[in-house]
Amino acid sequence: MADLQLSGREAPAVAQDGVWLACIECGQAFAPFAEVIYRCADCGGLLEARYGEYPTWTDFSGRGVWRYAAALPFDSGVSLPEGDTPLYEVPGLREDLDLRALRVKHEGMNPTGSFKDRGMTVGVRVAEEVGVSRLACASTGNTSAALAAYGARAGLETLVLLPTGKVAAGKLAQAAIHGARVLEVEGNFDTCLDIVSDLANRGEAYLLNSLNPFRLEGQKTIAFEILEDFREEYGAVPDRICLPVGNAGNTAALYKAFRELVESDSLAADEMPKLTGVQTDGAAPLVEAIESGNEAIERWDAVETKATAIRIGNPVNAPKALPGIRETDGTAISVSDREVTAAQRALAEEGIGVEPASACSLAGLRKLRERGVVDGDERVVCLTTGHLLKDPDAAAAAGSDPEPVPGDTESVLDHLAE
Repeated sequence: MADLQLSGREAPAVAQDGVWLACIECGQAFAPFAEVIYRCADCGGLLEARYGEYPTWTDFSGRGVWRYAAALPFDSGVSLPEGDTPLYEVPGLREDLDLRALRVKHEGMNPTGSFKDRGMTVGVRVAEEVGVSRLACASTGNTSAALAAYGARAGLETLVLLPTGKVAAGKLAQAAIHGARVLEVEGNFDTCLDIVSDLANRGEAYLLNSLNPFRLEGQKTIAFEILEDFREEYGAVPDRICLPVGNAGNTAALYKAFRELVESDSLAADEMPKLTGVQTDGAAPLVEAIESGNEAIERWDAVETKATAIRIGNPVNAPKALPGIRETDGTAISVSDREVTAAQRALAEEGIGVEPASACSLAGLRKLRERGVVDGDERVVCLTTGHLLKDPDAAAAAGSDPEPVPGDTESVLDHLAE
């Protein structure tokens, strides 16, 4: 069982400025910046950033991700800036689903159009600290776009590995225009991650996938923003957060944010929102683990879904995410591609444009509401992770078809009358 407890841990001798890395499996502590490390050198377990002190609400000031510097390893970093994304009201959807409250946290409003910017601003700052010259990632698209932009801003070489023919055009264009070296790899995302992890272990590049624990430090600020906004409006935190699951980094990151607030007595343990992960039927290894009660996921070698951002068969952060779902009394569910498209259209009708993977959160909420798992008295947040224009082909396919008309006003009026 993953050791995700924060309480009762004094800063070890290897800590730097009150920060260290801890293995979630065996508890071994490591210096955070003295050397490049992604997994436990003793047992191979995932690492998590730990701190000598955890923040209270009064420690936060400013805007965006770096508003939460008290909960991050540095006071500032390479910034575009990112964070401070909107928490939209969706009255039509709230009424349709018959919920006490429903909001949509739209991470597609970050600089490169996805939540990945939050992790990159912290991850690239750490890369500068450890003195690397080349950044690298495997990607289904959004990670590569964010890495390329932040790497360019920092003046560092960037390398991205993408599965051939599996990345939406908008994301591929972003990586290219920001100057990344783009390699199209035969295989799927998990093949790309295997290769880039090997390159990182050989010292050929600094890995900035969510296997890197500092990526998740930036992403946990999503939770801080949601909880702050809800406390201001409702005097309480949301009952549930529904979110898409690919590599499960956000699920792990939000759970870590909750635990840190519990550690500082800023949040009661029984107030943690229920983390509710949503995958698609064609790529649902985490859902399979939750439904079967397994402690670990089983890798899916064959995955396929139009929600390309979460077309992942081996979620690297599952050892952190599974306890997060279970300890918050959450759940996980899979949805069909058809249900994803319907949810994407429903969000668009509220004026919120998201890529297919983002719409999974709403599709999953609808399915759980229909099954009675989600109660009508709940206050719910749906996390949407990427902008509509990340995948323009999917958007065009989900929308209405253009209607050809002759080039004069009377013809237009006649057509409208029909």
